[in-house]
Amino acid sequence: MDIRMSELTVKEEIEVLDEQLKIQSLEIKLKEEIEIYVEPIAFTVGSCLVKYEKLADINHQITPTAEKPYQCRQCDKEFSCNSSLIRHKRTHAGEKPYQCTKCDKAFSHKFILIEHQRTHTGEKPYQCCQCYQTFTQNNSLKNHKRTHTGEKPYQCSHCDKAFARKYNLIEHQRTHSGEKPYQCSQCYRAFAQNISLKKHQRTHTVEKPYQCGQCNKAFSQNSGLKIHQKTHQ
Repeated sequence: MDIRMSELTVKEEIEVLDEQLKIQSLEIKLKEEIEIYVEPIAFTVGSCLVKYEKLADINHQITPTAEKPYQCRQCDKEFSCNSSLIRHKRTHAGEKPYQCTKCDKAFSHKFILIEHQRTHTGEKPYQCCQCYQTFTQNNSLKNHKRTHTGEKPYQCSHCDKAFARKYNLIEHQRTHSGEKPYQCSQCYRAFAQNISLKKHQRTHTVEKPYQCGQCNKAFSQNSGLKIHQKTHQ
């Protein structure tokens, strides 16, 4: 409605403005109704499922899900979008461009930095719908949910054991391979699991975190405490 206000009477100006306000009000109402009833469309972009309200919001090239034209020259791993390849290359280069402002830790991926920062803020945005326990990371929530379902998706290829968490499978597989990547810096003894190294390191220190609730005697390992507690029975 292209009308010059100077050419109208006061009454006509009011009528025009009133009409324009009605049109704007209808547009806002229509937009709100569309947002309520129309969910954002999910497009498969590379290997990720990303939600956008319109195609114009997509800033990177859409490729078929199965197609992976971007290949790492160092390990031959393939990716469906170039940005994923760039992020992957940092694992070879050791590049960590995302620096925490609260401590000296740095990360190769931005989302890992965001999750790390929650250790400083105490924020736990991911909540279990069954027991309401909260977590700083979505992965931690997914792993926790398996304690309710009993799901163990990580199967050992050497035996019939299965695990709820991937890192438990990785540590278990070392019992087959004999790999011991965790080494004591004082006596150079090596271990398959990090927790085993931590327990061992207490033998070099006076640290005794396991205390008897009946006589206050303390032990460096939980197994030592359990043996001691039998003397009170």
